Amino acid sequence: MSVLAGAAGLPLATGRKAERSLRSLVFQTALLVCLLVGLLTLVTLLVDVFRDGLGRINGEFVSRLDSRLPTRAGIKPALVGTVWLMGLVALISFPVGVGAALYLEEFAPRNRLTTFIEVNVSNLAGVPSIVYGLLGLAVFVRFMGMGRSVLAGALTLVLLILPIIIVSAREALRAVPDSIRQGSLAV
Repeated sequence: MSVLAGAAGLPLATGRKAERSLRSLVFQTALLVCLLVGLLTLVTLLVDVFRDGLGRINGEFVSRLDSRLPTRAGIKPALVGTVWLMGLVALISFPVGVGAALYLEEFAPRNRLTTFIEVNVSNLAGVPSIVYGLLGLAVFVRFMGMGRSVLAGALTLVLLILPIIIVSAREALRAVPDSIRQGSLAV
């Protein structure tokens, strides 16, 4: 195609651009087809789950305790445990994470120790969650003797999300313009 374009007196770049845009169009079409197949599969699965499950969810199912008999089983302990766990995680992680970010960004002296802490906090944000689970099992459940409690689970989840909260809060603090920061100090 580009040889014909060059022989016809057209610049070679036009032929290459046309070939490149054709490849781009084919690739975009293939991606769109893959996206539509994935979305169609997801919608089919969700419709099937809702059609089978909505008839079984009622007030008794939500308010009953768990049981070995499927007809008498409920999810109340799981719901209450989840609410307690998330409440404890929020109460512990947000003040500690935002406080640590505020200290590291505004008040900590710039030295080797703070640089070491900043690098480790950034690296901990990428650690897989199974590592935190094993750490929680070793430290909170076994070493500290908390057993299988909501507090042990909450502290493990706090360790999991604390680096993410610290990094996000530090980025948010850095995004504040210096003029607004000075204005807030003046007030």
